[in-house]
Amino acid sequence: MEPPEKIILRWDSTASEEARDKMIFDGDRLEVFRYLHAVDEIQRSMSSTSISTQHHDQEDDEDDNQNKVNGSSTIQIAMARLEDEFRNILINYTAPIETDLLVDPGSSTHSEASRTETATYFEDEDEYEDEDDEDGDDDDVSNHCLRRSSASSYRSTSSIREIDLIPPEAVTDLQAIAKRMVSAGYLRECIQVYGSVRKSAVDASLRRLGVEKLSIGDIQRLEWDALEAKIRRWIGAAKVCVRILFASEKKLCEQIFDGVGTSIDDACFMETVKGPAIQLFNFPEAISISRRSPEKLFKMLDLHDALMDLSHDIEAVFESKNLDSIRLQAAEILSRLGEAVRGILSEFENAVLREPSTVPVPGGTIHPLTRYVMNYISLISDYKQTLIQLIVSKPSTGSRYSGDPSTPDMEFAESEGKSPLALHLIWVIVILQFNLESKSKHYKDASIAHLFMMNNVHYIVQKVKGSPELREMIGDDYLRKMTGRFRQAATSYQRATWVRVLYCLRDEGLHVSGSFSSGYSKSALRERFKTFNAMFEEVHKVQSTWLVPDIQLREELRISISEKLIPAYRSFLGRFRGHIESGKHPENYIKYSVEELETALLDFFEGCHASQHLRRRSQ
Repeated sequence: MEPPEKIILRWDSTASEEARDKMIFDGDRLEVFRYLHAVDEIQRSMSSTSISTQHHDQEDDEDDNQNKVNGSSTIQIAMARLEDEFRNILINYTAPIETDLLVDPGSSTHSEASRTETATYFEDEDEYEDEDDEDGDDDDVSNHCLRRSSASSYRSTSSIREIDLIPPEAVTDLQAIAKRMVSAGYLRECIQVYGSVRKSAVDASLRRLGVEKLSIGDIQRLEWDALEAKIRRWIGAAKVCVRILFASEKKLCEQIFDGVGTSIDDACFMETVKGPAIQLFNFPEAISISRRSPEKLFKMLDLHDALMDLSHDIEAVFESKNLDSIRLQAAEILSRLGEAVRGILSEFENAVLREPSTVPVPGGTIHPLTRYVMNYISLISDYKQTLIQLIVSKPSTGSRYSGDPSTPDMEFAESEGKSPLALHLIWVIVILQFNLESKSKHYKDASIAHLFMMNNVHYIVQKVKGSPELREMIGDDYLRKMTGRFRQAATSYQRATWVRVLYCLRDEGLHVSGSFSSGYSKSALRERFKTFNAMFEEVHKVQSTWLVPDIQLREELRISISEKLIPAYRSFLGRFRGHIESGKHPENYIKYSVEELETALLDFFEGCHASQHLRRRSQ
């Protein structure tokens, strides 16, 4: 049988060009067996030589020492060779992963409807666009996945899915090499080779998943629009990294180093994934300590939910004491994200309260602030389960107003007994209405001020009714109170506008005292008709440009006006038409029929200039 030393030296790459060009484990399996057997024989020989040294005489000792030196030299050559073989096998099975086979089994994301609409209001507060308040389409957050070029198997433990990164036969070879390197005292070299190759593979996987190498400072310098897209991508990538990529790397370490030595698999796993894991978690850490502003809330919540969803998996994958820092980092990020969410909600409340725009919204329509705030808190209700856990204290409702705060505070006190989250949402609606009341005072005409409040409070009510979660938190009692408020605003509008018009259709002031005629003054009647015509035309001209965007509310308001105006005009016209028509130029005084007035009312609150309904008759 060929001596072990000869087998080892035959594959000495420093002495043989043929050995440099070939790899043992790529060739004949019998040669692999011979080489490993030769290494074992030399190690046993060295071990027995060391034991027997103390029992031999001086001449024998010299021979044993020489044998020991020769054996040590041969082992060094063998270990250098095995290190190269170890590296080569790892590299051969470090194919680039693909991302279209496995989907993270535990993936779930919140709908992102309408978040762009709620993103930047406080930066664009002077723009009054009549935006559609319908929610946009959900953004599909694609979850990245992993695939090897060779057939992969996996085992599922909870939401973790471990794939075989290296085929079983290659794992067996790696385990055989590792066992001999560790036995020969080459543990550090084995770990370094393994860590460098596998870490490179993990880094490549992170790049494929869109996880960039960015410092915390780099991330915080990015514009929020760019960060939003990166957050969506990170959430999908993080779930795949923890549940598939890191978990599979852990499994591979266990497979290769199982039985080789105590905690060697932990050391190799740490060497492989610690850097990539820190890189992965640097991203949410940077977001969690960034400047707080309302547009960031929902992405913060998405990150929080993703990390919460991953928390048990992180504990399982990074259970080793060597990886305490990774678990601690993830837990601290989760805590900071929760604190950031609470801070952002407080910032949002302050921003709603002090939103400073003073230019009246044209037409008395819904203020952009109202749309923004109600869309915002509707989206908040989508995160009810998370926020109930995070929002644990009631809002501070102290005197923050430059006016009399008694009405808002008293109104808010009646909502006690609800969850802290519900109290915060009610408080936002309270301060929104308070701000709107202040804005309504910038209208010079009291009628449009009331119409403005009617439109905005009605919008608030409809948004609450349209969200079951929000309605449940706000409560029907407070909803009824707001319904009464917008109806009161509608009544106040009608009084401010139509009492003066209807006053023209009264009988008072038309009688002629002591007259033997009909008892009515024709000149007074003519003046009364002229006044009515002028007032109605002015109201029609102005209020046709006002806007009630809700179709049902607009129709209800027109019907309410018609029920007061049309019967009064019909009665007045019926009683006094004859007196005017018997005189000169009656068309100058009776300009409108009842039907024409009814038609003219259709122009009201359309938000555009008056149609021909009224002008045609008056020409």
